[in-house]
Amino acid sequence: MLIREVTVTPVAFRDPPLLNAAGVHEPWALRTIVEVVTDEGLTGLGETYGDLDHLGKVRTAARALIGLDAYHRNAVYTAVAASVGAEVVTDKHGLTGASTREKTVDRVFSPFEVACLDIQGKAAGRPVADLLGGKVRDAVPYSAYLFYKWAGHPDGPDDVFGAALDSAGLVEQARLLVDRYGFRSIKVKGGVLPPAEEVEAVLALREAFPEHPLRLDPNAAWSVDTSIEVGRALDGVLEYLEDPADGIEAMAAVAPHVPMRLATNMCVVTPDHLPPAVRQGAIGVLLLDHHYWGGLVKSSHIATLCATFGIELSMHSNSHLGISLAAMTHLAAATPAVTHACDTHTPWQDGQDVVAPGALRFVDGAVPVPDGPGLGVELDRDTLAVMNEQYEKCGIRSRDDTSYMKRFHPSFSARRPRW
Repeated sequence: MLIREVTVTPVAFRDPPLLNAAGVHEPWALRTIVEVVTDEGLTGLGETYGDLDHLGKVRTAARALIGLDAYHRNAVYTAVAASVGAEVVTDKHGLTGASTREKTVDRVFSPFEVACLDIQGKAAGRPVADLLGGKVRDAVPYSAYLFYKWAGHPDGPDDVFGAALDSAGLVEQARLLVDRYGFRSIKVKGGVLPPAEEVEAVLALREAFPEHPLRLDPNAAWSVDTSIEVGRALDGVLEYLEDPADGIEAMAAVAPHVPMRLATNMCVVTPDHLPPAVRQGAIGVLLLDHHYWGGLVKSSHIATLCATFGIELSMHSNSHLGISLAAMTHLAAATPAVTHACDTHTPWQDGQDVVAPGALRFVDGAVPVPDGPGLGVELDRDTLAVMNEQYEKCGIRSRDDTSYMKRFHPSFSARRPRW
């Protein structure tokens, strides 16, 4: 089954002013939609980042795939790697760990691999989860993902979510998301306010949601000493503490002195990072992300490796659309070692999506695995066209949380550690 055509479409959709250690989300989030068409008329879908440098590499790789067999994953990977060459793509928001050539190749390869798996599933009449070993769960739990945020972007109106700048605001935000989606666990994006205030917010959430597992992620904004202080202050409260300090060595210095597991999507982002992390006891939970771990198959291999060393798994999220949510759901459904609810930004899209409605939904905080062949989702071409037009007009070409924050707070610094 040969690849006859590949279409790469950049899109933009509205994003609220979500605060993080690097700054604040810009008014438009960027993604890239990939369509792979075979000589037998089957089309597979993939989704990836929208930053301009990455988009250029995806477009170059797309041309290199024409004529390859959609079943030949190794040949597709080799072609992508050759098209990328020795270049490394970095992201300015700095929330997904260090950049390497391997990570760059894996980032470019991932949407094509997902699209080829979508094709294979459609050809066989089976869901992608079956290609990954079969479902071990019928629905994948996701976590309410809380952010400190402004009421709206400074140059625009307030959004439907409102402000959340203190403990009360986060509790109100959590009630909104839990009531609307049924989430049964809660994650707080920290690294925004002084650590004592974020501890206060987590304790307020514990009081308001006594049965919900809680997690806190300051994106490496804290020193080792601060990380230990916060970890001890939240003894018995957190499910895990995610990336409190910057790098494997710093995480290893924190881990023996706090009562909960440490999680990461920043210090372990390629297979080369696993041996030193395991050797130093730096992490207890890895947040998989097929977008930069090289797709669904490689992520499932990483999951098996982590289970060997007793590292538990969740799943990382960036601002994404429904193709990514479908791929994440198939992967988590077929991965027994994913024992923590996964992250998702889907609620912050407020209904914006490029996939046709109906295939993806939240039921009691979980997404049932789509039962159609392949990913089980189809493009809404009218919405795709609208989002592509928004991309052309929005003026944003690369995500840069720090520069956007400095427009309104010139003294802001994303230095690490900040506290």
